[in-house]
Amino acid sequence: MDATLIAIDSDAELARARALVDRLMASEEPADMARLRAQARLIAAYEQEKYPPRRPKTADAIRYLMEQHGLNRADLVPLLGTASRVSEVLRGRKELSLAMVQRLRARFHIPADLLLPPPNLPSRRPAKRAAA
Repeated sequence: MDATLIAIDSDAELARARALVDRLMASEEPADMARLRAQARLIAAYEQEKYPPRRPKTADAIRYLMEQHGLNRADLVPLLGTASRVSEVLRGRKELSLAMVQRLRARFHIPADLLLPPPNLPSRRPAKRAAA
């Protein structure tokens, strides 16, 4: 199949690129397999830039873990302290302490960075200059 790779910088070109991938997947020629891998990388790069993954809120991550493990709020009391603390954490009103993160990490076997707040990134605004 004669196929040229599509450089993607719009959603219309993304649709064209996906159609090309569909056609390349049906081919069995080695050159088309190389084109397929290259076009898939271009699609992934565009989607990563345009639609970057968002980190879940801590409370949402804990609710997900509770659901997956069949737990209720009372089951979190030994991990978070008190029933009111569990409620505050699940409402997003209270951050987790380091000890809570460690207990949750050990209980659910997950990386601690899923439970820690994201680091404060430096502002992208240019610094104001002093008037001369």
